Amino acid sequence: MTRADEVLDLFVIGGGINGCGIARDAAGRGLGVALAEMNDLASATSSASTKLFHGGLRYLEYYEFRLVREALIEREVLLRNMPHISWPMRFVLPHNRGMRPAWLLRLGLFLYDHLGGRKILPGTRTLDLRRDPAGAPLRPGFARAFEYSDCWVEDSRLVVLNARDAAARGARILTRSKVVSATRADGLWQVIVEGPDGRRSFSARALVNAAGPWVGEVIRGALRINSTERVRLVRGSHIVTRRLFDHDRCYFFQGADGRIIFAIPYEGDFTLIGTTDADHEGDPAAASCSPEEQDYLCRFASAYFARPVTREDIVWTYSGVRPLYDDGARTATAATRDYVLSLDTSGAPLLNVFGGKITTYRRLAEAALHRLKPHFPGISGDWTAHHPLPGGDFPVDGFDDLVAALKADHPFLTPAWARRLARAYGTEAQRLLEGAQDAADLGHDFGATLTERELHWLMQKEWAMTAEDVIWRRSKLGLRLQPDQVAAIDAWMKAARAQPAPPQDQPPAARART
Repeated sequence: MTRADEVLDLFVIGGGINGCGIARDAAGRGLGVALAEMNDLASATSSASTKLFHGGLRYLEYYEFRLVREALIEREVLLRNMPHISWPMRFVLPHNRGMRPAWLLRLGLFLYDHLGGRKILPGTRTLDLRRDPAGAPLRPGFARAFEYSDCWVEDSRLVVLNARDAAARGARILTRSKVVSATRADGLWQVIVEGPDGRRSFSARALVNAAGPWVGEVIRGALRINSTERVRLVRGSHIVTRRLFDHDRCYFFQGADGRIIFAIPYEGDFTLIGTTDADHEGDPAAASCSPEEQDYLCRFASAYFARPVTREDIVWTYSGVRPLYDDGARTATAATRDYVLSLDTSGAPLLNVFGGKITTYRRLAEAALHRLKPHFPGISGDWTAHHPLPGGDFPVDGFDDLVAALKADHPFLTPAWARRLARAYGTEAQRLLEGAQDAADLGHDFGATLTERELHWLMQKEWAMTAEDVIWRRSKLGLRLQPDQVAAIDAWMKAARAQPAPPQDQPPAARART
């Protein structure tokens, strides 16, 4: 075991969106930061969301006006700072007789349009489903709908890009590194981390527990602290089916049980349907979309679509566990999605993070730094609202121009390939492709346009170590790859890990051609 030579300001436990968001914010304020994630970045809840930056229309029914307002304001802040991984989408909410009356839906959408000072996104309009193309996939009984705005986000890429920016500002990002103990001594936290290179010791002035579904386990286990605060684990499951409709709008469906689900165009050829809300028992890492949940989502969607959705349509499922603050709500659906920051100053400061939603992660990080500011006098103020994430330094309406420039500079790219790279890497796609005159310059193509050059990038700059990291978190290419292709990616990455890494600022050498 080695001891750290210096004292860090902040040690963060958890490499999900809240942990990486806090690490980025703190590093940008000049604090010395380290973050430890026991698995891959975004390996749990933060890669298992419904992929939306949204205000939470249904939360208005629970009078969560502050949370909805904050989230609505954040949509456009985030959209400006990451226009490659986030973009506007229109949502179609059919009026279902016998459920919420039309006037109530319209009132809720009026509030939704105006609570957040909307500037970029268009407002609500009424649709005649008998004439609008959005009505074509639906059962003929649906005649009227409301169309409103929210935003898509590539959730796991959001986490990785926050980690990258944190690292660029001096933070240490330690993946596959579990905090096995953290104790207070001499006014500091002494943190022991078990990682790929064995045990390491760190000293820090403050500790942030942003372990998501494991926040309570960290408090009781690694920290050995008794706490009356509890986390409520709520499982949200999704199914991905073959494409169910041809247009690019999403659907917001109401259920007779009071729940709602979304049906969203996904990765070009698929439809994403979710989510469920069920209290989760046991290991959060073992969460999966049960057969009962799959049937529930199929039945729910089939109540709206003219062609029934069946288990045979499903090509993939995923499930994540939300670590909600236990506010004593009667049902999982009613439990608050707001975040709670609990600061313990009985010694070196400890900040425990409960709850939160992906849309408000940046505000949660700001709030965390505000709580810790008295312990770090002189640190700088809020900054993240006006600084794009890596690759996001282009206009919010400039994505098509970015794709066109990529194709002009690299004519061998197909339109779909260029769009995929632009979505994943934004302006950094040009760096990834630097010097490539044809596809062969990018090395072996493993399938679905995933090349050696891209794998090098993901390993050197984004902490990817396995095929799973690449095809399900850094991308969703797993939907398009065969098992033998995935095995080839894993074998290549294992061999590459055994080789010295090339300089960080240089692209990998072009493959020799004969």
